[in-house]
Amino acid sequence: MQELNQTQVAQRLDQLIELSVQLGSNHDTDSLLQRILTVAKGMTNADGGTLYRPSDDKRHLEFHILINDTLGIHQGGASGVAITAPGIPLFDAGGDKNLDAVAAYAAHFGLSVNIEDVYKADVFNFSGMVKFDQLRNYRTQSILTVPLRDHEHELVGVLQLINAKDADGGEIRAFSPTDQRFIEALAAQAAVALTHQRLIAQLEELLESLVNLINIGIDEKSPYTGRHCQFVPELTMMLAEAVHNTETGPLADFRMTDGDRKELWLAGLLHDCGKITTPVHVVDKATKLETIFDRIAMIDTRFEVLLRDAEIAALKRQLAAGGDAAASAAIAAELAQTQATLRDERDFIRFANIGGEGMKPEDQERVRRIGARRWVGPDQVERDFFDADELLNLTIKFGTLTDTERKIINNHISMSIKMLEALPWPKHLKNVPEYAGGHHERMDGKGYPRGLTRDQMSVQARLMAIADIFEALTAKDRPYKKGKMLSESLRILGHFSLNGHIDPDLFDIFIRSKIYLEFAHKNMDEKQIDAIDESKIPGYTP
Repeated sequence: MQELNQTQVAQRLDQLIELSVQLGSNHDTDSLLQRILTVAKGMTNADGGTLYRPSDDKRHLEFHILINDTLGIHQGGASGVAITAPGIPLFDAGGDKNLDAVAAYAAHFGLSVNIEDVYKADVFNFSGMVKFDQLRNYRTQSILTVPLRDHEHELVGVLQLINAKDADGGEIRAFSPTDQRFIEALAAQAAVALTHQRLIAQLEELLESLVNLINIGIDEKSPYTGRHCQFVPELTMMLAEAVHNTETGPLADFRMTDGDRKELWLAGLLHDCGKITTPVHVVDKATKLETIFDRIAMIDTRFEVLLRDAEIAALKRQLAAGGDAAASAAIAAELAQTQATLRDERDFIRFANIGGEGMKPEDQERVRRIGARRWVGPDQVERDFFDADELLNLTIKFGTLTDTERKIINNHISMSIKMLEALPWPKHLKNVPEYAGGHHERMDGKGYPRGLTRDQMSVQARLMAIADIFEALTAKDRPYKKGKMLSESLRILGHFSLNGHIDPDLFDIFIRSKIYLEFAHKNMDEKQIDAIDESKIPGYTP
């Protein structure tokens, strides 16, 4: 049996040290596993090797990489060639451990198995290997099978090498005890690296699950916000990729790694996480008078009271007229006019309650005149038709929120930043709070909550602002507005690029790369997608 000289031992130690460095820096599982198998083969001068991974249900060993130099086989791993061989069962039909297969035996007992000649061994069932040899005119002789286990003694994989070759003549030889010790050392390092990767993957999975959990909570609280939390990160990444691919202009140097993409994606998912603290009656306020219910019904009731009182008063006057037909007709005509006026005012208030892009000053004044009417409530106390809060809400100029309610809504971004900055983000995700917290800032410093200017913001935060606004403009599921047509949304966004609201360079890429159109066809109602003449979009030069 060939033993190693000092030079060969030193070379193998160098290989182990080099592999240790690579295992610590390699984050691609397939290339990592292939490197492990390649080093193991080279270290023992083996003709072939296989790396098995346990199946998800832990009942099979599945081929992950299969290499044989003589047969020119390289399947699985980073090769891109699928492995067609079936896995090795770890248990039989009765649920007992499978101890016939050498790889399964090593997996169950955590022991290395070193066989000099499989055709002379009578401990394991090598019928599958013999069949493999017959089909390919090959001769498997020596085998070294080593389990990979983590710090909790959990099976991570099984490494199997076949046909160690003599360094001088190339004759097939047995794997020496020294070979076995080196491969066991390598397997221990590999198990640590794989466990490290698995733990990182599990932590990232847990983080994404927690992010989704927050969004589920927001979605359950307000289905309108849930859609927004889904589409903003999607649109953010679409625009980010377009900027990444830009080769000219002020943003030509912007590039993202896969890690940068993951960081931005998480920021997009979390950009409105603070809304979990916003009261539902404010988030979902569909009309001006809505609180936990729409108070327009109370206003309607008051109008019915005025209509009833007017009719009662007219009937009393007609009775007092003592059958004077002319007087009775005049009273009836006056009643009809009064009731028509009341019904017109009721319809106007119903319309005013809906909210919109802007309420005219004369309409606000009309609301105040109607509110000054007097009526007698159930408590027989005479009062103004609208109380102060109703009058305040019904005269809201834009949308359905009062200034106080808008501050509550706007506070969600401060809460988002506070929540995100409280988390111990790892180095590769440290920018999530800044990216997520900047989507309501403006390029001219008039945004909130920090009043940042363009130079104080990252590209990622600036492009998320565009995604946030465009999604909000086009969304048709908001309780307080209809989704705008695509052309109108682009016109508004274009004006925003001119008045210092959004980044004009990013807006240029948004239009030039047709991101708006791709998103529209994927997520907007087709009825909202009208013809677009890009030459007429404000702030954009084709």
